[in-house]
Amino acid sequence: MQNEVYDVAVRESTPLTAVQIRAQVNLIQEVMQAVMKDGHHYGQIPGAGNKPVLFKAGAEKLLFTFRLSADPEIEDLSTGDGIRYRVRCKVYDRTGAYLGAGVGECSSDEEKYRWRAAVCKEEYDETPEDRRRMKYAKRRDGGTYRIAQVRTTPADLANTILKMAKKRAQIDAALTVTAASDIFAQDLEDLPEELREAVAENAANKENGKAAPEPPKPKAAPAAGQPPSENQLKAIFAMCRKLGVTDDFEVHRKASRLAGVPEPEVLPSLKSLTYAQASAVIKALQEELEG
Repeated sequence: MQNEVYDVAVRESTPLTAVQIRAQVNLIQEVMQAVMKDGHHYGQIPGAGNKPVLFKAGAEKLLFTFRLSADPEIEDLSTGDGIRYRVRCKVYDRTGAYLGAGVGECSSDEEKYRWRAAVCKEEYDETPEDRRRMKYAKRRDGGTYRIAQVRTTPADLANTILKMAKKRAQIDAALTVTAASDIFAQDLEDLPEELREAVAENAANKENGKAAPEPPKPKAAPAAGQPPSENQLKAIFAMCRKLGVTDDFEVHRKASRLAGVPEPEVLPSLKSLTYAQASAVIKALQEELEG
């Protein structure tokens, strides 16, 4: 019934009534509770407010709920040294009536796609000077360290960038057309994507009746306590890759600095972290990605 009320309302030129708006909001909330799964369709990032973040799967479920179809239009803005796509995702109802659109863009010039960590010192030294750099990153204790990075090959990322632009446009369209922005935040890719593992763990804690862990301040060295979870370890590696840190040793060194391990000591494995330290590292990496 609510579907029918909404379908009729959006096709009519007359303004929606308060009852129709309430019916639409109720339907979204019912779908969230009965169909969508926390950690898969949406999720909450600890310490980032109460509004859940919408995932691609959740956006697809919203469009399906209201029987809407998405039609992406791709604009190729690539140049000789970069891949860039802008996607406009048009949304239609089951009668073919146009309801609105969302826009998303992605480029190989984005920090997370433009650079990667050098595999070894030799690769860095043999890379032309205009295609390499030393990136400074901040540790939790306020100090800094450097990461040797080289430029990526844009063509290798073309499909990834196109898919990301389409995903951003589709989620924007779903939020806009269903007027769900007051319920959901933008897609996790715009927070960052690699926190999906951390969000999934937060959802698991909720299902078990536990409060979302608030990461404490990192300690000077690994301390006794609960070991990190597999989801935490996966999230740390994924987030480091987004920052261009792909070498295992460099990941261990970065995590060591963020966990407060004094230089020049480097943890032999991320499993040497405590659960609390891993949470602190994830939070620090999130801040670095968002900054």
